[in-house]
Amino acid sequence: MDIGRGDTLWQEDPSPRPRMPDPVRAAAVRAVIIVAVTLVQAMVAFLSTLAGSWLAFPAVLSTVASTIVATWGVLDVWVTRQVWIQRNGVESRPSSTARALRRERRRARRQERRSAAA
Repeated sequence: MDIGRGDTLWQEDPSPRPRMPDPVRAAAVRAVIIVAVTLVQAMVAFLSTLAGSWLAFPAVLSTVASTIVATWGVLDVWVTRQVWIQRNGVESRPSSTARALRRERRRARRQERRSAAA
């Protein structure tokens, strides 16, 4: 495959949504890891229960504890997101009508300045 000098293999597409703030992303990654570990523990508990292994009881207890921690982790993502929005505000994009109204007001002000100067 021949690539010209201006062409690149990697082309970035513009993102439809802005990137999550760092604290929210960190909480989300933490929650996903905790939930994944909890699911693995639940599978180990289930299979060891079916096999009648001695590991079944401790695995079930740790799965219950992990489920509580996983619930906390998912709630942490929500709380962190709400706190970040409250502290830093949300990105506000004016609608096209608001933009048009501002444009008209600016034109009117410029026109007034020109007429006052003349």
